[in-house]
Amino acid sequence: MFERFKPKSVLFYDLFNSSAQLLATGAKTLTELLESAPEIDAVARRMVDLEHEADSVTHDLFRTLNSSFITPFDRTDIYVLGSSLDDVMDHMEAATHLLSLYRIGELTPHMHDMIDILDRSAKVTAEAMPRLASMKDLERYWIEINELENRADHAYRTFLADLFDGRFDALTVMKLKGVGDELEDAADAFEKVAHVIESIVLKET
Repeated sequence: MFERFKPKSVLFYDLFNSSAQLLATGAKTLTELLESAPEIDAVARRMVDLEHEADSVTHDLFRTLNSSFITPFDRTDIYVLGSSLDDVMDHMEAATHLLSLYRIGELTPHMHDMIDILDRSAKVTAEAMPRLASMKDLERYWIEINELENRADHAYRTFLADLFDGRFDALTVMKLKGVGDELEDAADAFEKVAHVIESIVLKET
């Protein structure tokens, strides 16, 4: 009820924080896939709900942007940052959706590694986002995200090498690769968020 009385600049930061917190919740939900007998369908359903929540936050952000004459920083950067945060959730949700659709019962060890990396990336992003308002103490954030994305790249390449070593039939390879691609895209999307924030900080300070 009091949201409309907040300064628009505060609303922007609140929405960025909400988006980052949803990513942390989504990545934590993904880690349930690491259990010995994961409830994949249940995880997929929760990820759909989180993706809808993230879409709602993104729409609120764009609506606030379109109704604001003055913005806390460049309008294009606000749009790109909001879109990039939303992209992360889209890829994480897509991975669980494919797992459910393909009836994949077990993930490979390197897919486990990628999910762990996404969970860490989400935590780091959620912890860093409140500092965007002051644009201070963010360098460690984008450095760590870059390191995590490098680890994700390595895990993904190793995942592909194992996938094509002849142990899996062709159909299973296609299914697992589809899921792995989405996990890798989510890691790339986290890095894009960090790059956008780095660019904003460098331009505004």
